[in-house]
Amino acid sequence: MHEYLNSSNIVPNNSCRGDHPNISPWLDEQIWGHRIWDNQSPWLLFLEFLTVAEACLREGKLFQEESTNYPLLFQPYKRLYLRNILFNNEFIGSIKRQHSNQETWDTWIERMNNQAQGIPIRDFSYLKNKFYSFRDFATVVEMLQSTAVEGNRNRRWSSRFVFPFGPDGLYEDLNVKGSSVSREYINFGRTGELLYLMLSRSKSAKVLRVPMESLFHNNVLNQLLKSLQPNLSDDLQRRGQSYLPYIEHKCYDTLGEDWKSIFDLNLPEFDAYQYLVALCAFHIMLYQLNTASWFIPDGYKVYFICEVIAPKKTLVRELSINNYQQNNLLTTRTVEAYISRISKSDNWQTAIENSTAAAAFVKCKEILQNELWWPVSYEGQSNVTALISELKEAAKKRHRQHAANVHRTYGTAIGLISRRSTNRLRYAPSDTFLKTLVVANVKGHVEFSEFLTNLYNRYGLVFGEQEASIVLTAAEFDQKVFQSNTERLEQRLSSMGMLRRFSDACAYVINPFTKEEQ
Repeated sequence: MHEYLNSSNIVPNNSCRGDHPNISPWLDEQIWGHRIWDNQSPWLLFLEFLTVAEACLREGKLFQEESTNYPLLFQPYKRLYLRNILFNNEFIGSIKRQHSNQETWDTWIERMNNQAQGIPIRDFSYLKNKFYSFRDFATVVEMLQSTAVEGNRNRRWSSRFVFPFGPDGLYEDLNVKGSSVSREYINFGRTGELLYLMLSRSKSAKVLRVPMESLFHNNVLNQLLKSLQPNLSDDLQRRGQSYLPYIEHKCYDTLGEDWKSIFDLNLPEFDAYQYLVALCAFHIMLYQLNTASWFIPDGYKVYFICEVIAPKKTLVRELSINNYQQNNLLTTRTVEAYISRISKSDNWQTAIENSTAAAAFVKCKEILQNELWWPVSYEGQSNVTALISELKEAAKKRHRQHAANVHRTYGTAIGLISRRSTNRLRYAPSDTFLKTLVVANVKGHVEFSEFLTNLYNRYGLVFGEQEASIVLTAAEFDQKVFQSNTERLEQRLSSMGMLRRFSDACAYVINPFTKEEQ
């Protein structure tokens, strides 16, 4: 059994059943948490995390979940006045062009009072006292509209998000129909809540509190967001009840270290976001795959053979394609392995060996109901073999809907996975992703081979011959092709201004945001 699977490291999930009665089987959740979700882009994942973090900071418990690993509870803002103004307000431009100042205010307020949804008091007249003219107001609105995150992703106005300039621009995903307002899970699927819990349980949690608090300070752009909202209390409701199974995990600590490295650079305001966004999605992917490997009997090693694009097809490309396919099947294999582990348990074997077929079926069904909350209903054959077979099919079908796609979806979104120069997916890091790796892992400068070793030790990324010789068999390994791969990587980093060769035998990777050591 893997060291992290001991009972003292597992958060009890007894109360989850009452909180999430409609989930069956409770299997993906026991392995990875509630929930790993593929529909969130990296930016939406980051926004959901910020919404949770802001709410916890407001309650004085930012990254302080140690004593209450379950449930995570928080009260996010709805900010429906702001959202109506920014995203349910398509007529503001035409009104600005067609009327004088007083007429524009009267016309716009009347239309908004009629059209606004989800707010108890539809009165937007408070805005007249906050802006010198309607034109100034409209200009601010149009500017903020242009900053929408994933602006082309959502047509529904209540699921659109302004750039997170500060705490007054953070709010939860909602479904608004007239006066009816309910929580929505299309964009905020709870993975941002898991990300928050991962950082809370990381060894860097305490040192991350101060830089995280700085993300929520009241800057000029946040003041603009605040000026669009009335001085009314928001309708705050308790959210949360996400479940992250493990109290400690190496992936939590690596994530925390990477975020600390970004904060330590003291980048100008908001410049750090692009790196934090990429890293949060990358580490969710790493967490899922590395956790999945714990349950595979053959001791599956998670690694990523990364091709640096070459003019012609190389062996590295073929190895990367095969490596990608193996990793992409890993989580489904884990689901099957988890079920097999139950069917090989002492309780299961005792039920089969010491009972009649009919009694064994009843006892085994009880075991599954206790451990996986399944089946809710079962109409198959009343024998143990049929029961376990149907469970596997139900579990794999549910897994393939979302959790099985996280590796591909997140890896592609951050620039690690690509079809570039071929029609098959493999690991071919983009310049943007390579820059993120340098920024998070290099202080000043570091020798090139040391940089490659660090990428393998921290993440399982394989570029060069030394790391490839560790993960590949003798039949698969070709030293020359991996030497060529690292030469292309060196050229890529050099062209990006992130590598300098001082002599034929001495190349250094350089972080452009840190001063080089003297």
